[in-house]
Formats: sequence, structure tokens, C-alpha cells
Amino acid sequence: MRKVLSVILGGGRGTRLAPLTTVRSKPAVPIGGKYRLIDIPISNCLNSNIRKIYILTQFNSESLHRHINQTYKFDNFSHGFLEMLAASQTIENMNWYQGTADAVRHNLNHFETYNFDQYLILAGDHLYRMNYQDFIHHHRKEEADITISVKAITREEAKGFGVLKVNDEGRIVEFAEKPNDKETLDKMTSPTGDPERPYWGSMGIYVFDRDILSKTLTDIPKDDFGGDIIPAAIADYKVMA
Repeated sequence: MRKVLSVILGGGRGTRLAPLTTVRSKPAVPIGGKYRLIDIPISNCLNSNIRKIYILTQFNSESLHRHINQTYKFDNFSHGFLEMLAASQTIENMNWYQGTADAVRHNLNHFETYNFDQYLILAGDHLYRMNYQDFIHHHRKEEADITISVKAITREEAKGFGVLKVNDEGRIVEFAEKPNDKETLDKMTSPTGDPERPYWGSMGIYVFDRDILSKTLTDIPKDDFGGDIIPAAIADYKVMA
């Protein structure tokens, strides 16, 4: 996976985990004793042979930076890196990150100095195990512009997810962010193969082709991937699940 760059979003406030996030960001919350939530996506990347990783940080990031610096070491022969990019004001942009997409937009100049074919966008505060190689192979096989990792969910769970309506070919044709009304829920069902879980919920894991990420973030001046970029991109790009 040498042609894939992983970008892990580690800047959320994590207000729902207070008081655990009073003095730390959500990805820095301890889990299993010596680990932090951020270790989950990093471990998934390393075990998927993705060794070029950026972590974008903003709120209460001191303990997160300390943990990363003390835990992960790449030598000159590892063909990889793990670097943190803290939110900063520049001459071109004096604002802080306004959302997930805005954080990536702020740092495109760093990413585009390397010759990558795809960008893997991950959340730094999710707990799961996943082989990203299979996900990226699926993206390439389908010749997609954007691919979103999804899970089958129930009608009740759909109210807390970004819900994707998918056709028989696996292409996303409609998106609804946390739908709560009956009309929207009724029309957002998809062929999941599980009648008890008739909805596809976004896991917040995305693969973008290099040029597509740059173009969507330029053409769609919005701040969030799930709520803004993906819904707008469905009409113009091949977005697969």
C-alpha cells in the first residue's frame, strides 16, 4: 500500500465523553490500560501495510502528541512515517479547523508533496478492527472516485448515523445525515442482505482518489465530510459503498 496516504482526524472536542476529555482530546482517551483510542486506527493502518500516516490535531492535543511521540518510532529503513500536524494559522488562512473536511483542506499542501494515488481518511476516536487493504482493493476494482465503508444497521440505529441509499451495483445514490422522520427513513432502505438491518450506515471511513479529494474540497467550500462533502459529491462522482 505504498501509494496510499492515511490521514487520521484527531482534533475533536469529545464533549460527550466529559469529564474524560476535560484535559485531553477524545483520541487520547485511555483504553485497555496503556493504550489510547488513537492507537486503533494506527494499528489498523500498520497491519494493513499502510505506513505513511498524518494525524491532524487541534483541541487539547498535548497528551495526544506526547503519546504518539513516545510510542511510535520509524527508522530510515521502514519506508514510512507518522507525523502530527497541529492546527495553525497561516497567511492564507487565519481560521482554526471548522470540521473534518476543513481540517484536511487546511493541510492539502502537505499531502500533495508526495506521489500518492489514494487518500484514506479515518477518525481517530473509533473502536474497531479492519483490514484497509480489502477496502482499498474494492475501491480500485470498482474504479470509484470515492468509497465509503458502511455497516448494516437497524431503523433505530439509523437515527444516529449518516445513512446511505445504495443501488444494486453498490453505488451510493442518496445520503441522509441522522434521519429522524418517517418519510426519510422509509425511502433510505437498501439491499443489505439482512431484513432486520435494512440500512447502510457510514462508518466515517473514506477513500478518495488523489485528484478527487483536491477537487471536491476546492469546489465544495463546506466543512464536514459526512454532512457536506459526500452528499454534494454523489451527483457528480462515482461514490461507492
